[in-house]
Amino acid sequence: MPASSTDLRHDWARTDIAGLFDLPFNDLMFRAQSLHREYFDPNEVQMSTLLSIKTGGCPEDCGYCAQSAKFETPVKAEKMMSVEAVLAEAKRARDAGASRYCMGAAWRNPKDKDLDAVCQMVEGVAALGMETCVTRGMLTDAQARRLKESGLDYYNHNIDTSPEFYGSVISTRTYQDRLDTLAHVREAGINVCCGGIVGMGEARSDRIGMLQTLANLPVHPESVPINMLIQTQGTPVYGIDRLDSLEFVRTVAVAKIVMPASVVRLSAGREQMNDETQALCFLAGAGSIFIGPKLLTTKNPAKERDDALFARLGVRATRVADKTPRRHQAAE
Repeated sequence: MPASSTDLRHDWARTDIAGLFDLPFNDLMFRAQSLHREYFDPNEVQMSTLLSIKTGGCPEDCGYCAQSAKFETPVKAEKMMSVEAVLAEAKRARDAGASRYCMGAAWRNPKDKDLDAVCQMVEGVAALGMETCVTRGMLTDAQARRLKESGLDYYNHNIDTSPEFYGSVISTRTYQDRLDTLAHVREAGINVCCGGIVGMGEARSDRIGMLQTLANLPVHPESVPINMLIQTQGTPVYGIDRLDSLEFVRTVAVAKIVMPASVVRLSAGREQMNDETQALCFLAGAGSIFIGPKLLTTKNPAKERDDALFARLGVRATRVADKTPRRHQAAE
């Protein structure tokens, strides 16, 4: 059963979510972990790998992004990878333990002609026995249907932050543009992967607003990535004060409480987190991480570090991505 079950709320007020953030830390963690256990195995974490198949040169001005052509960053524009090269990388990721393969391209929106190669990639990754995910910017309804026909499992399109703070970070596409793409993806029958980025100088009220937007969608996103900003020299947010680690953990916990049947993904920023912060995120309900040497253009923790942390925590990797939530298994 999808995450639209009638026992899930879609009417969260900001005051409700603010009250969760204000809970004593131990109470918040207990509540988040209790809900996580109702829907998922608390000692399993799903592994994904994210590959940048078309890097740099993006015309957008997202203030956090090293791939924007608007800023002078170390990332340079490259051509799209060949289908064969992408599938070779996917096989390596599968053999390293990833059960989902995500492919990202630095486009504002894909041209129809570019979708031919993308659809071949999706079909090839699926043939390797992995779940497929694509993130390519804004989509039309026709493009979303075409990706569905190729067998795409998930489409990622983050809302990034609250409606109020959004304009401080991005001007080249609107908040509504993002919501429209999510609607096209949902209508096409593709699972939605949608979350945001924290640590961009936003207030807690903006983290509340972001989670309210996600939790009050007609259907919760099946995947909710929570990213810690990775600062890149040359971007407008470079040099900003880092978000407190316990505030980040609180954000993960509140995301789990308001969307308990969704897989909350501990995404960008793990390289900068110590083991204790990551362990608290798993306790707060994070059920997935990205593995591999890079997360698009930024460093990711080494496999040896992840393996050692999992061994210390008694956490195991599942090769079955986004399993049916526990609460609904008996009803199927």
